[in-house]
Amino acid sequence: MSVEELERLLDEFGIPTGSDPGLKLRTFLALLRKWNAQINLTASTEWDALGPLFAEGLWASGFYPAQSIRHLDIGSGAGFPGIPIKIIRPDIQMYLIEPSGKKAAFLRHIVRQIQLEQIAVIEKRIEEIKVNKELPCAVDIGVTRALFDIGKFIKKASHIMRPGGILILNKGPKVHEEVARIGDVSYTLLTVDLPLSDIKRYIVRVTL
Repeated sequence: MSVEELERLLDEFGIPTGSDPGLKLRTFLALLRKWNAQINLTASTEWDALGPLFAEGLWASGFYPAQSIRHLDIGSGAGFPGIPIKIIRPDIQMYLIEPSGKKAAFLRHIVRQIQLEQIAVIEKRIEEIKVNKELPCAVDIGVTRALFDIGKFIKKASHIMRPGGILILNKGPKVHEEVARIGDVSYTLLTVDLPLSDIKRYIVRVTL
């Protein structure tokens, strides 16, 4: 992804390139490119798809309630969608969950360099995290990018969610097969056409 492509994406979402969010997103892209050349933060196929990854985060930032929330990005990897969401929504308390040491180090570097506040990197698997230990309290929203089967994700993450909390999963075209297996769970399914691409995302929103 080039700077020019990012600028076109920012324009699509109505974000001025010279604004604080625009500048921070450009810095994020530059640091991601530098670190990825050294430690392979993303697979080559995912690097080619950085535009959609940025678009997912920018789209998601407008998907949440206006009031401040406690947000968990589970399996954050190279920072998607958590970093773009946090840049656009600085009021959110963000926790980036990433068990890989090298990726967690990158995320901490991003937090320092972009000077993000109310954000923490937790270098553990989701199953190992406990409320009142790694997390100060239960969270409102947990999101993941297609890392888990829907049913398995509910089981793995429910223990750190507040009652009535929301789990959001970004899924591919096989989403309907997974939804059919989750049983008596309250959910909504939304199809999103990502800007400047022909890619569709299927967003599953589970209310606990």
